Amino acid sequence: MRLTDRKPDFTQLEKVLRHEVPDRPVLFEISVAPALLEKYADPAVSRDWIGFGLASNQLLIAGYYALGYDYVMGRGSDFKFIMPEKEHGKTIGQAEAGVITDRESYEAYAWQNPEDFDYSHLDSIVLPEGMKAVVWGPGGVLENVISLVGFQDLCFMLIDEPELVQELFDAVGSRLLKYYELSLPYEKVGAALVNDDWGFKTQTMLSPEQMRQYVVPWHKKIVAAIHAAGKPAIMHSCGNFEMMWEDVIEEIQFDGKHSYEDGIISIEESLDRWGDRIAMLGGIDMDYLCRKTPGEIADRARALLEKTAEKGGYALGSGNSIPDYVPEENYLAMVKVALEG
Repeated sequence: MRLTDRKPDFTQLEKVLRHEVPDRPVLFEISVAPALLEKYADPAVSRDWIGFGLASNQLLIAGYYALGYDYVMGRGSDFKFIMPEKEHGKTIGQAEAGVITDRESYEAYAWQNPEDFDYSHLDSIVLPEGMKAVVWGPGGVLENVISLVGFQDLCFMLIDEPELVQELFDAVGSRLLKYYELSLPYEKVGAALVNDDWGFKTQTMLSPEQMRQYVVPWHKKIVAAIHAAGKPAIMHSCGNFEMMWEDVIEEIQFDGKHSYEDGIISIEESLDRWGDRIAMLGGIDMDYLCRKTPGEIADRARALLEKTAEKGGYALGSGNSIPDYVPEENYLAMVKVALEG
């Protein structure tokens, strides 16, 4: 059952990312629980729109269409970095070692080549009229380096072997740059999202100086490639990186920023401080979405749309994503405010 009769119109999201006022409210999420996608997707049409990227995205297009989004999220190809194997259901802690521990293991690591993967589905996918794809990556520059080395060992390596650290960031960054370059030329791709968690609750994973040395230059190159293709670039990053906002806006020149948490800095305060310089997407805190009543959520969503009605540059959504533990009625309370606007 489709939630809305509103037609997709990717130009509305483009207006948001250009910091213009869209013709009507715009929704944005990087992911929605598969059960919700399947529930609201019309099975009569979803068969025509399957096969976008990975097998797990079978109902992605039809689900995003049914829920009122103007785009669909998807991967450019199956390219990724080979990570340590772990038992099913087991998490990897910050102190756990990765697959690269020194120069010998770095040189022995099986680096994948983005050019060896197939991107042609970005041309062959069938999208509803007015909808485009937003391509995101297999993790980001910092995320992948941390996963390959382990956070604790990376901290030691920054002191003991800074040249190896630079080579690691260059090896990861150059491959992600090529992945985006290969994903961008397709007409059905309307924008790219660069997903790279930079921090935790109180600060960035690395010092601001280290971020500027190792991470920022590769993000700048990736965003330049996205812009060279004539498409907007969205940053998704969790964590506290208040000291990096100038880098995100001025140095890297992202068009939009996604992921906000009330415990760090709310979307409302973010809009007040930086909303006149970069588009902001989503923002209703995950804990808020889970714990508050549908009425409270609708009120906050409505207030956000009113706050940005004249300035533009805002799309409504969660602070991060819609996993299956977010109550359906709470998610719908947020979405319906935009669809009725």
